[in-house]
Amino acid sequence: MMLLLLVLILRTVAIEFRSKRPGAGWRRAWDVVFWLSSLLMAVLFGVAFGNVIRGVALNSDGNITTGLLALLNPYALLIGVTTVFMLCVQGGLYLNMKSEGEMHARLRRLMPKLMLLFFILNTVVVAATVFYRREIIERYQAQIWPVIFPAAALALLLAAWILLRKGKDFQAFVASSAMVASLMFSVAAGLFPNLLVSTIDSAYNLTAFNAASEPNTLAVMLVIALIGMPFVLLYTAGVYYIFRGKVVVGPSSY
Repeated sequence: MMLLLLVLILRTVAIEFRSKRPGAGWRRAWDVVFWLSSLLMAVLFGVAFGNVIRGVALNSDGNITTGLLALLNPYALLIGVTTVFMLCVQGGLYLNMKSEGEMHARLRRLMPKLMLLFFILNTVVVAATVFYRREIIERYQAQIWPVIFPAAALALLLAAWILLRKGKDFQAFVASSAMVASLMFSVAAGLFPNLLVSTIDSAYNLTAFNAASEPNTLAVMLVIALIGMPFVLLYTAGVYYIFRGKVVVGPSSY
């Protein structure tokens, strides 16, 4: 958690400090800081997600009794690397949609390769999950319906690739976004009702039921969410509408 907080702070500092001096070396240094912190953030999110799938040493008091090195296990690191390429595909498609000129041409050449690498890594993750988390595979075998989520993710990745080749940049980005959501639903369907699996004893698992708040608290939070979410969605839609279209790079650009 502290490492993730550190890289989040470094990303913000890099954005703020980059334009404080005009020198090329100064800007290049903060560009490197921004790139490294963004890369580490993606890896750490993936590692955390991998440990959620694999399970952690969760005791009866709900405390994780393990160190950082144990969390950096091969399975979690594999998902961390896969997360980096997944976000590269997602971010690359968005940048492809917003850019023009030489950058746009470079992205169109690069994106198919990134998609292929992500597909290969994701396939390796599925194979590793069969080995490390047999329980998820057994759930898919017992209840066939969750298969729709990984199948949809594969179809959407293929759709994004086809749409990109046809020059439909916005549709390709939407397909990629839906693919990411489908992958999240795939894991959720395989783990349900577990939220965090204990490798010590399955009785210590955190589930959607034993980790839930009191009914009154859930009711209050539901009301707050129903009131607040429309404003969040409206604000987000407004930001994207204001900054719609291609980004024009000029001498005064960031």
